[in-house]
Amino acid sequence: MARARLGPGAALNGKGVPIRTGLLGGSFNPAHGGHRRISLFTMDALGLDEVWWLVSPGNPLKPKKGMAPLAARLKSAEKQARCARIVPTAIERHLGTRYTIDTLRALKRRYPKREFVWMMGSDNLAEFHRWRQWREIARTVPIAVIARPGYNAAALASPAMAWLRRYTVPVSSFRKSGRWSAPALVFLKFDPDPRSATAIRRANAGWADDYTNAQVRDRLTFRSVRTAEGS
Repeated sequence: MARARLGPGAALNGKGVPIRTGLLGGSFNPAHGGHRRISLFTMDALGLDEVWWLVSPGNPLKPKKGMAPLAARLKSAEKQARCARIVPTAIERHLGTRYTIDTLRALKRRYPKREFVWMMGSDNLAEFHRWRQWREIARTVPIAVIARPGYNAAALASPAMAWLRRYTVPVSSFRKSGRWSAPALVFLKFDPDPRSATAIRRANAGWADDYTNAQVRDRLTFRSVRTAEGS
C-alpha cells in the first residue's frame, strides 16, 4: 500500500515518529530516470519517508555555460518525480542560500522536527573536501553515499574520507527508530545506472526548449518559478 504524501509542515509520519527526509542536491540539468532510481533505492534502503530534490539555482562547482533556466530544470524534475514520494524544490532560491552548509542550516531551522540525511554519489565524496565547510556539513546531518562505478576508489582514498572513516555506520543503524546523530556516514551499494544529464545534453542539446515558458509551483515554498525569470 502506498504511503500518504507528507506535507512540508508535517512533523510525524504515520508511525508517530519524526519524518525522515533524504536530501539530494544538484543542478538536475536535466533530471532523469537515474535520479529517480537512486532516490527510490535510498528510500527503501534507509527507511526514508520521502526524498527532496534540491534543484540548485546555481552550483558553485559547476560552470554556468550550458545551464538551463531553473524553471526548466524544476519542470523536468517534476516530470521524473511523478507518482513517487519525491519532492522537487527550488527552495534554495527562496532561502537565498548558495552553499550546502547554509542550505542545511536553513532547512533545520525551518523544519526542526524533521530528520534529514544528505544523499550523494561516491563521485561527490571524492571531491567533498572542496565543499565549503564540509566537516560542518557532516556534523549537521548524516550522509548516505551511493556507490558509482569508476569513483569508489577515489572516494575511499579522498581527504574527506580520511576524516569521515571513523564515523562510518551500518545501514541497519539508519533504520532504527529514534533521533539520528551526526557525524554518521553510510555506504549504499547500487547497481550501475548508465543514465547521466551530460549524456542527455550531448544527445539533445535543446532539451530545455520543451519547457519554454514553463511555470512551476514549488511544492515546498508554494511559489511559482518561471522560465522568463532565468536560472
